Amino acid sequence: MCTAITYKTIDHYFGRNLDLEYSYHETVTVTPRNYPFTFRRAGERRTHFSMIGMAYVAGGYPLYYDATNERGLSMAGLNFPGNADYKPVKDGCDNIAPFEFIPWILTQCETVADARALLDRINIAAIDFSPELPASPLHWIISDADASIVVESVRDGLRVYDDPVGVLTNNPPFDYHMLNLANYMTVTREEPTSTFSPNLKLSPYSRGMGGVGIPGDLSSASRFVKAAFTRENSVSGESEEESVAQFFHILGSVAQQRGCARVGEKFEITIYSSCCNTTRGIYYYTTYENSAISAVDMHRVDLDADTLFVYDLQKKQYVYRQN
Repeated sequence: MCTAITYKTIDHYFGRNLDLEYSYHETVTVTPRNYPFTFRRAGERRTHFSMIGMAYVAGGYPLYYDATNERGLSMAGLNFPGNADYKPVKDGCDNIAPFEFIPWILTQCETVADARALLDRINIAAIDFSPELPASPLHWIISDADASIVVESVRDGLRVYDDPVGVLTNNPPFDYHMLNLANYMTVTREEPTSTFSPNLKLSPYSRGMGGVGIPGDLSSASRFVKAAFTRENSVSGESEEESVAQFFHILGSVAQQRGCARVGEKFEITIYSSCCNTTRGIYYYTTYENSAISAVDMHRVDLDADTLFVYDLQKKQYVYRQN
């Protein structure tokens, strides 16, 4: 499954864990302004905002898992099986396939408000990329430096939620996750005081006991709570290095280790974690095999080009030997 978060110090950051039991050949991919996007039911866009993110490039087309455009608007799709419900093509709407949704928004929107305006007329249509790559059941988080929303195409229609915690995981639907947070309203980062009984003198025997009750399992509901608590209480320095490191520490609080969640004959793991400085267009990532942070700067390529720039993931673990 997956976890996406936003974070802000001096700059704004957006990223996610991709948790799965298998991997495609994901690459950090920069789509420049003149790469021609052809939408199955919405025409062609030859000139647009550039973007950077993680994608599986199939037949020259970037199937983005998460991305940020040059204006700082970011978006990620997370697994939503059993709840995602895509609709037949409908007249009078922008019929957008699930795999087109990220580029449809990021090629033309600068803010969450811009995206909201497009959502008023969008239909997430049941269109596969190919017979070999059917539409994945997803819901999406869209964020800028000031706001986040969650978009879900469900049986009852398209639902758009404000996301005040800047976090998204997987099932159940987003409104459940926000309601579920109330179950943990008494946890705190402070040293707790006893409310058990006025007749008993109880004192903490360990640091961190204010957080007793925060879940630590790998379910999507528990990861939502843990990521929200960690993000809301996170304290970071303002430098780029401190901000990026803290972002990865937040994601690390809900990362998945091989062997803890069996899926058939395999185990789900955090295949990669990403952190994009949306202000500067720098995409940082780690992989399960390599915990060292790698970076790709979208502004170090020709953003007026018409072909993709693709960077293979650095998966070999780097160890700095001091003697």
